Amino acid sequence: MRAFHAEVSKLLSLPGIWLAFLIGVVAPAFIAAMDGHAQKEEIIAGISTRLSEVGYIGLALGVQGVIILGVLAVSSEYLTESSESGGGQQIRTSLTVVSSRLHFILAKAAAVALISLLMSVIAISTTLAATHFILGEFTPVFEYSKLFGVVCYWVFTALLALGITVLTKNGMIPLAVLIMNTSFVSFSFLLSKLTKLALYLPDRVGIEMFMVTGDSFLPPFMGGLVMFTWVLILFIVASIVFSRRDIAS
Repeated sequence: MRAFHAEVSKLLSLPGIWLAFLIGVVAPAFIAAMDGHAQKEEIIAGISTRLSEVGYIGLALGVQGVIILGVLAVSSEYLTESSESGGGQQIRTSLTVVSSRLHFILAKAAAVALISLLMSVIAISTTLAATHFILGEFTPVFEYSKLFGVVCYWVFTALLALGITVLTKNGMIPLAVLIMNTSFVSFSFLLSKLTKLALYLPDRVGIEMFMVTGDSFLPPFMGGLVMFTWVLILFIVASIVFSRRDIAS
């Protein structure tokens, strides 16, 4: 628990955490407001076909905030400090304080999971408020099961980002790949045109927990279970690699 508290404190002290909060909390509400305004005009015109999706699109894109969180949690450990601070890396100090590498990575994962959970709850609240403000009486009913799916999607994605960064030690690669893959046109979507196996990739099955896509084939619970399996496998691999890695390399 001491290691967990230390990891939470370190995460909240990172300058980049505010960018993660800005993208994760503000962006979904802004996108929901813009989409809601467009849908309101279509409702009045009698041509609305996406009313049930309002809000969820913003929440799907807002997951980029927790991707930044998961990447920063690990990449910040490998940043070289200034010469005035000795020019070392935080990872050496962290592993000196927490002797068990498994405890260290578990504490970091727990801290990322907690903060991403809080971010998702705040994002859902601001998104619902923005949607209701714009649509008023036309606001669709938000199902609790789908909102829970959003929370799971955000937490699982943050842990995936953490696990990949543990393997690479560099934040640029996972940050670029994951943010691009959670944009409007993802690699998984393009791959699904070549093979249906791509539909089982974590971002695709994660979306199934709260949105219906053109390629939907899994119920929400199964989508969440498959994504959790991806997270578990990646975390096991990352833990093994991290435990055997020479930090000096």
